[in-house]
Amino acid sequence: MPQPHGDAAEFRTEKDSMGELQVPVSALWGAQTQRAVENFPISDLRAPRAFIEALGRIKGAAAQVNSDLDLLDRDLATAIRQAADAVAAGDHDAEFPVDIFQTGSGTSSNMNANEVIARLASDIAGTTVHPNDHVNMGQSSNDVIPTAIHVSAALQCEKRLLPALRHLRDTLRRKGAELSDVIKTGRTHLMDAMPVSLEQELGGWAAQIDSGIARIEAALPRIRRLAQGGTAVGTGINAHPEFGARFAQNLAAATDVAFEASPDYFESLSSQDAAVELSGQLKTVAVSIMKISNDLRWMNSGPLAGLGEIALPALQPGSSIMPGKVNPVIPEAAAMVAAQVIGNDTTITVAGQSGNFQLNVMLPVVAYNLLQSIDLLGNTATVLADKAIAGFTVNQATLDRALAKNPILVTALNAVIGYEKGAAIAKKAYAEGKPIKEVALAETDLSESELDRLLDPADLARGGIKT
Repeated sequence: MPQPHGDAAEFRTEKDSMGELQVPVSALWGAQTQRAVENFPISDLRAPRAFIEALGRIKGAAAQVNSDLDLLDRDLATAIRQAADAVAAGDHDAEFPVDIFQTGSGTSSNMNANEVIARLASDIAGTTVHPNDHVNMGQSSNDVIPTAIHVSAALQCEKRLLPALRHLRDTLRRKGAELSDVIKTGRTHLMDAMPVSLEQELGGWAAQIDSGIARIEAALPRIRRLAQGGTAVGTGINAHPEFGARFAQNLAAATDVAFEASPDYFESLSSQDAAVELSGQLKTVAVSIMKISNDLRWMNSGPLAGLGEIALPALQPGSSIMPGKVNPVIPEAAAMVAAQVIGNDTTITVAGQSGNFQLNVMLPVVAYNLLQSIDLLGNTATVLADKAIAGFTVNQATLDRALAKNPILVTALNAVIGYEKGAAIAKKAYAEGKPIKEVALAETDLSESELDRLLDPADLARGGIKT
């Protein structure tokens, strides 16, 4: 990021309560942002787009509420709202250079937003708009940043993640319905088990995603509770008594998300329990996606030396040295996303423990990891649905061969010939590489028609063991 050195003409002098310093002449930010740029040259991680949008929305809503309460000049409020809307829309993302690893309250990011919006609003209004006195009126970093975490997470979940998960769930169900007549060997412990239909298998995956959707929806009511109005420590000092409730109403109307003022500002400032809860549900979705991805990889494995049950869409060459090789790239990418989200949850869990007295002091890292998890899962759900699930084909001959020689089919005969006799038939069939029907025909008094009825894979997949 730009640093205060080089030709003096490239910089201007800015001043804050700690004194003067040089800021790049073209930058919209001011002294406090510049101090943060210089103090935290730690990573290349910056505030996510969704977080900057939330900051813009917060500042715009706050200006409107303060104007409605006759605390802020209406012309200044209008200018602030226009500037904040531009920030929320993404017009000035390059003006947010502060590293994620900064002061634990996120004060640097809050002041970054205040300074950028104040500069833009000053140009709009034709008069000086102060970053603290006007843009930050009735606010503290200690309630703005927790609010930004909740606002950005709620918006991303409701507008992006949940629709993507519903799309994945529906794609799984639709694909399963298309393959309802396809019966395959089930597996437990990665070993042959009783038959299942592909509709049942994909239905299980769809149910996992549906449960994940329900888990996220169950966590969102607490995410929609906003800290704004608690100011410095939860008492609401320097904010109008009606500010928090009016702010939440304003934001709810603007976003069509049911935001509400926190019923206890002390909880909302001192803890990140709601973010930890949501992250835990995101982790569960990641675990589901990991399971689905690994099943797809196993089913697609081969094409000759693996299971070879399905063929995923061929999207790109799989090797720089082995011509003709095609890999299951989408499930692999999805599994890596799942691992990242699980790791993010660990970070958020540790950060959530860092609430000391009246303030959590790992807010920026909570924001970054939570929003990354939401974004990654939303993108992955869409890609997994469209580029893996929707287009895979079934290798029917492979499924039929495995079913015909599956020794576990003898389970269907237990009620007729007993477990011990069944085990002996299964071992002999496996050892001699023969179908269960052929061995059972020789080892029991059952007729061929009776065996066909008892060993019908489609009936067995429906649990229809007939005696």
